[in-house]
Amino acid sequence: MDIDRPSVEERNQRYKPGSIKRVKLKNFLTYDAVEFFPGPRLNVVVGPNGTGKSTILCAICLGLGGQPPLLGRADDARLFIKHEKDQAIIEIELAPHKADGPVHILKRVIDRDRGSENGNGKGASTYYVNGTKTPLKSVKELVSEKYNIKIDNLCTFLPQDKVGNFSGFDKQALLLETEKSLSSTLYETHQQLIKLEKELQSSGNDVKSLQDELTTLKKQNERLEREKELMEERQELLERIDLLNKKRAWLLFDQKREEAKAAKEKREELKKQKREAERSVRPIQEQHAEMEGKVTQIETTTKALEVKAKKEKKNYEDFVAKMANHSDGTEREVSEYQSIDAQHRRALKELEKERRRLQDIEAEADDFPSMEETEHTIQELNKEQRLKKSGLDRARRTLSELNEEIIAATDRSKRASERLGKMKDEKQHRLQRLFSKSEAAKNAYTWIDNNRKHFRRPVHGPIAAEVQPRNQQYASYIENHVSQATWKSFVVECAEDYNLLYREIRQKLKIPINIVLVPNGKLEPIKRMYSDQKMSVLKREHGFFEYLDETCTAPDPIMQAMIAKHNIDKVLVGGEAVRLSKNLENYICSKEDGSGLIAACFFYIAEGSPKKQTLQISRYSGDIGGSDDGVGPAKLLQSGMDPREKDQLTQTINDATEKIKNLTPEIEKHTAEYDKFHAEGQAISLRIRDAKRIKTDYENYKRKLKNQREKVADAEEAANTDNGREKSKRIAQIKKLIQASVKSGEDAAKAYSEVMKSTRVIFGVKMSADGLLESLRKLTDKLSEAQAASAELVTLYKEAEVDYNQKKEHLRKLLAKAEEIAPKEQWHVRLDEDDMPITLEDLDDALEEAETKVNSITDNPHVMRQYEERKKKIETLQEKLDVEGGEKDLKKKQLECKRSKWESALVNIVDKVNGKFSTYMKEVGCAGEIRLYKGGNESREEEEGENLRYNFKDWGVEIMVKFREASTLQVLSAQTHSGGERSVSTIMYLMGLQNLMSSPFRCVDEINQGLDERNERLVFKRIVNNSTMPIEEDAAPNDHCGQYFLITPKLLPNLEGMENEEITVLFVFSGPHNFDNCLDWNVDKFLADKKRILSQRTVDEPQGQKSELHTSGRIHILRAKYDTPCTKELAMVYSGKERDGSSKPVVTKGTAAVYATNEGLCIASRNIDAGKVMDAAMTVIFDPEATATARRAAKKDIETVRAYLNSSGGSLATAVNTVKNVLKGWIESGLVDEETKRFPCLYKILGTCKKRILKSTVDQITADFSSLLNEVDCNGRVSED
Repeated sequence: MDIDRPSVEERNQRYKPGSIKRVKLKNFLTYDAVEFFPGPRLNVVVGPNGTGKSTILCAICLGLGGQPPLLGRADDARLFIKHEKDQAIIEIELAPHKADGPVHILKRVIDRDRGSENGNGKGASTYYVNGTKTPLKSVKELVSEKYNIKIDNLCTFLPQDKVGNFSGFDKQALLLETEKSLSSTLYETHQQLIKLEKELQSSGNDVKSLQDELTTLKKQNERLEREKELMEERQELLERIDLLNKKRAWLLFDQKREEAKAAKEKREELKKQKREAERSVRPIQEQHAEMEGKVTQIETTTKALEVKAKKEKKNYEDFVAKMANHSDGTEREVSEYQSIDAQHRRALKELEKERRRLQDIEAEADDFPSMEETEHTIQELNKEQRLKKSGLDRARRTLSELNEEIIAATDRSKRASERLGKMKDEKQHRLQRLFSKSEAAKNAYTWIDNNRKHFRRPVHGPIAAEVQPRNQQYASYIENHVSQATWKSFVVECAEDYNLLYREIRQKLKIPINIVLVPNGKLEPIKRMYSDQKMSVLKREHGFFEYLDETCTAPDPIMQAMIAKHNIDKVLVGGEAVRLSKNLENYICSKEDGSGLIAACFFYIAEGSPKKQTLQISRYSGDIGGSDDGVGPAKLLQSGMDPREKDQLTQTINDATEKIKNLTPEIEKHTAEYDKFHAEGQAISLRIRDAKRIKTDYENYKRKLKNQREKVADAEEAANTDNGREKSKRIAQIKKLIQASVKSGEDAAKAYSEVMKSTRVIFGVKMSADGLLESLRKLTDKLSEAQAASAELVTLYKEAEVDYNQKKEHLRKLLAKAEEIAPKEQWHVRLDEDDMPITLEDLDDALEEAETKVNSITDNPHVMRQYEERKKKIETLQEKLDVEGGEKDLKKKQLECKRSKWESALVNIVDKVNGKFSTYMKEVGCAGEIRLYKGGNESREEEEGENLRYNFKDWGVEIMVKFREASTLQVLSAQTHSGGERSVSTIMYLMGLQNLMSSPFRCVDEINQGLDERNERLVFKRIVNNSTMPIEEDAAPNDHCGQYFLITPKLLPNLEGMENEEITVLFVFSGPHNFDNCLDWNVDKFLADKKRILSQRTVDEPQGQKSELHTSGRIHILRAKYDTPCTKELAMVYSGKERDGSSKPVVTKGTAAVYATNEGLCIASRNIDAGKVMDAAMTVIFDPEATATARRAAKKDIETVRAYLNSSGGSLATAVNTVKNVLKGWIESGLVDEETKRFPCLYKILGTCKKRILKSTVDQITADFSSLLNEVDCNGRVSED
């Protein structure tokens, strides 16, 4: 694959003089050795966090003579030396002014062993130019003067830790930084103008005594200047407040007058509307009354007709009903006549049936017991049940009372336990006590707690918070023996942490702090002062218990610190028996070998009070002497809780527990009694229910017997009836009914004719009435609406009348008050001036603001008097000095000459930058301007026009931005704008300066962080356009805006402009496993190999071919086409002997081992090395770049190993050996650290990947890997997942 690349000569011609052509580092921060070649235009440095991107900027800064404070990372250059290395080297090659001109190669060597140990490492660096040792001053002159490189200017060199400082610049600092980046002449002229203006303000040739006196008086008055200004401001504010109050009275009157006028107009309008409404109601009322009369008349007629029709209808219905009754009676009599014989036969049968049923019922009487005995049984059972119920209720009440007592005791115990738990946080209580006494300890602890990530090893302390005495008696011993300074000390475990803590706390923050160094935090073996035999005698015969270090617990570093500083391992602790022991001093101070005496110290109890005795050996006489001091109660180490309250809470818990324990048997006893009563009551209830059921059955039987006897009597009566007489009676009744029915039919026909006639008349009348009612309804609605409108207007008129009268009265009072405060004839001209608010709301705001300012200024009338007196003296002296001001005019002419040229150039530059900045901000949907700030005021004449003041030191550049449509342009600041907004503004400002800058290169580190995706794309596009702008046709190849370094941990996908040939992308994948030499990486070869690999989809072996097994019984692994930047150590293929017979593992650069057989791992026998198998498989599984096919193959290999381990007999020895093999394989491959058993190499793998790996992904992979190792350690097998 042929790639068109510019030649070396063409590439060199594009470098602007002073651009960086090459950077070479050795043992510098994260790099062992690296060399890279930036392009002449835009260089995008990309790589994961922590791999060394910002290290490149650090190297450029330090290599060109810059010092560490410029980077904001450290104060000592030796801190940039790689850990465990003694020397770091930075070598930078700069592009020459001419192609055939001299090339300058700058070299800086930083030596850890040079320079002051506690200094900032100024003497640790040696500088070389083209191999010749050169002083730092000459290096800086070469860099800044010959090549115009400004390392200390944030406009051209913006490291990561200084990005926030840029947006934090005030306008004056921003102007200075801008001038430095554009032209040294511009900056120097500005400084000269500041100096000239300062000299003009203090120039003169007066006598020294007059100058000293004038200076003294000015200084004295300068101190009073602010107070005098405040007093003047306060007086002006008081006058302003008085004037505003006067204006407020008249504004309030005017406002209320308008309101009263409006109320009056509203009242008159309502009055007029009320009258018109009342006039419009009268015609409607008259029409409504007339219509009501007509409706009433027709309703009366209708009612009379309806009464008549109703009566006639009633007659008709009566006749019809009678006719129907007669017909029904006739039919019924005929039916009865026809059924007389049949009824007699049925009656005889029914009589016989009822007699048999009666006999059956009477026979059932023998089945029932005696009712007297049953009733007696029920009464006795009821008495017994009442007794049982009484016992049951008594047992229930007792149980309820006992349960309430248990609940109350449980609640008391729970509350006491919670309170006791809150009181037991000893460490927090001690910290609070210590911080209340030592603000320095509090500030030091807060800083350490917020910056623990910067320390290499744990930092402990204060010591008082880490020690836990066994009881308060021992706490008083330990606190008495250890000094207060030690209690407030902090303990570190390495010298680097000691230096860091000392530098940051003692030197920078000026906080007094004691630091104790315990190397590696290890507790050294304790060498006791007395042998075990002698200690046994001291315990048995002299009443000692133990050593002081045994009376408490603390972390090893804390314990070692107290032993080293106060020898607590040599102090004894005893009781009352110590005081009574004989010959104790001689015995305790005698060396066991008899060679002499030693000092001793011990604590004991004397008459109930703790004592401390210190025994010393006189240097002159050799006698034993000492002191016996009382021991006060512990303060720092005292328990965080009140002992009495603690005892009370403990007693409460114990009492509650005992109460519950005592009540439990009672509850069980009464529960059994309750259950007994309940069961017996249930049995009695069943017996009562059975007896009552028998009684109820007998009552039902008696009713049934009575009913049956009545039925038999009725049947006998029916069977004895006379049929002949009954038939004659029925015939006569039938004839009578037929005659009556005919008569009723004739009467009904006549009544029906009358009903129809009345109905027709009523229908006609009702139709007329409906029309009248509809007209009346409409008139009623109309009248109601008119009356409602009129009533509402009356109400509104009354309210308006009351409102107007109230406003008129209030207006009268306001007028009187306004005339009293500010008579109109006297004040109306002043109150109507333009500086006075014209609305009441604005006036109230102004009044509130003025009152707030007045309240914030303390009244001090003496200041004005003192100030005026001194001012007169100063004026007198100044007049004398002005006589000697001949040089002032000359300096003034010099200033005006320099000012006009400098200001013209500056205005021109600001206009250009403003145009570009505004355009760039519009591209991202925002607005922006660059303004020149001229010291807050235009040039003004002072001292009768002789002294012009420009305030050159206050001149500045303001970046005005607007990010939302509704807002206005505001000065860019950290307090107003977000980090993303500041980043966008900063980038666009630097882009506006780019073509005007004189520096050959610019560096920006991670300034795009915090931007959303849209702004990041637009910002990147702007950087590319500005940095890769085409060179004009006739211009030289290096006549462009210069070299640009953009450092970022990531780039968004599909960015515009990345295909530009002027962009050089530098990928940083720093780590311990990489190419031996950076030149081993060939981009063209990589692209060609990638194209070839993508076109080939199968492995080298024919598809389907099985892997052959070696006779050695080892594992055979084939290499597949799997491209990844894995490190070469992890790319080993543990395959025993390869086909070529070599015994070395195959190592490939950029190629990981993958199992390519269809069945995964092939095991020839049980003679396998499980550690090597797991190592090779895990390399693939934990490579984020691995393909899905590769992962499946590796997982299948792990499953095969798991199946083998499960089938290998499961013996303990097998499991242990397997674990050892797996762990050994991981350690050999670097996946697991041999000492910590952690996985440092996992992050190295991820650090070399081309893809961007999220932190959540890393955490998940780490968790999975750790879980897998734990399973192997515990069970001797590998999980499926």
